[in-house]
Amino acid sequence: MSEMVETSVPARLDRLPWSSWHWMVLVGLGTVWILDGLEVTIVSALSERLTEPGSGLSLSDTEIGLATSCYVAGSVLGALLFGYLTDRWGRKRLFLVTLGLYLLATVLTAFSFAPWWFFVLRFLTGAGIGGEYAAINSAIDELVPARVRATVSLSVNGSYWLGAAGGAALSLVLLNPGLLPAWLGWRLAFGLGAVLGLLIFVVRRRVPESPRWLFTHGRTEEADAVVTGIENQVREKTGQELDEPGDSLRVRRRDRTSLLEVARTLATTYPRRTTLSLALFVGQAFLYNAVYFTQGLVLGRFFGVPSSMTGAYLIPLALGSFLGPVVLARFFDSVGRRPMIITSFLGSGVLLVGTGILFEGGAFSAVTLTIAWCAVFFFASAGASSAYLTASEVFPLEVRALAIAVFYAVGTGLGGIIGPLLFSSLVETGNAGNVATGYYIGAAVMIVGGLAEVFLGVAAERRSLEAIAKPLSA
Repeated sequence: MSEMVETSVPARLDRLPWSSWHWMVLVGLGTVWILDGLEVTIVSALSERLTEPGSGLSLSDTEIGLATSCYVAGSVLGALLFGYLTDRWGRKRLFLVTLGLYLLATVLTAFSFAPWWFFVLRFLTGAGIGGEYAAINSAIDELVPARVRATVSLSVNGSYWLGAAGGAALSLVLLNPGLLPAWLGWRLAFGLGAVLGLLIFVVRRRVPESPRWLFTHGRTEEADAVVTGIENQVREKTGQELDEPGDSLRVRRRDRTSLLEVARTLATTYPRRTTLSLALFVGQAFLYNAVYFTQGLVLGRFFGVPSSMTGAYLIPLALGSFLGPVVLARFFDSVGRRPMIITSFLGSGVLLVGTGILFEGGAFSAVTLTIAWCAVFFFASAGASSAYLTASEVFPLEVRALAIAVFYAVGTGLGGIIGPLLFSSLVETGNAGNVATGYYIGAAVMIVGGLAEVFLGVAAERRSLEAIAKPLSA
């Protein structure tokens, strides 16, 4: 019989006042999304540049879509592999490994000399970032107080768009043929991203292992020591005495959770939550990957926007997408998960239908289309962030990272691989009606996600993770 242990770690963490220690966690873990947004947006901005003869690669529009699909395929496989290892080996070990892989692949991308090399490195970069989604979201939700979990989670995931805005701004300089040759600017862009990643790596090493993960693996004394250290830092920084923690939790030690038990937990113990998570992930992944990765192609093909100026249109879109989750985040904790997720998904779907109708009718210029995209992604980016929040809080601790990975993999595999290939081929036809059809498909999957929340949503606001989903070892 496995050893039984009693712990008050969850209650001790949830009752902590916000402090500089929590900010350190956000910088060490959350700012990687800024790096991801920087790198992905640069790829989107330079998509047109990479099709030009002087770029050193001369990719076709379809190959641009293929490169995006390689990135997404890597993300899918990386999420599954690293998500499984995150639950088995711990949050900290894996969020250091995934960042290291991401940095190495990003640097090597700068030295691409042939399309196949570019495709391989996009795959490896995606594998690193896919692993990040599982390790980081599970770690952050397990370290921050329950009362602000949604506010923190949405703001962290939404910070991706700050990197996107920075990448777009950098592209205006790095892709300017008057300043840098066509073959050099995009390579420097990847190198700059790696420099930021190294700074994040230094801070990340100070973030402790999740005490929640530690006590379920029988390392109770280590978990208590970590929380005691956090409490001491919070007292010192805030000058406040801490309240007594709430109820304790009894768990049975386990070294690992089998894949069969993970499958049984998702399919039979929580089938409604599994269906909900799938609907949310597929919807946001299709819309985001399909529209965002091909934006540069749309602007170039239909409005004659040169590749060197694509970033000017990406900046407002990125800022609008950042403001969505940041402005709406606190309402996910106060108003509630269900009404806000429904609003985010249905709102973005309806707005995208209107965008498709106006685009097909020729009513847009490059500027007005960008304004419409800003409105769509204000809600869609909040919805995308809430999908990760949902998957990370409605399943037991022992399967949390792998659950995030599974839903990310399925959603991104269906929406993220099909979307860019479909949209790039639609853009390549040069027919506005075909592109509008893609918008309608994207709107439909977002609306389905919103309807899934109507019928299957979970009221998780201000509740501890263990109250929402009791640990398997409890």
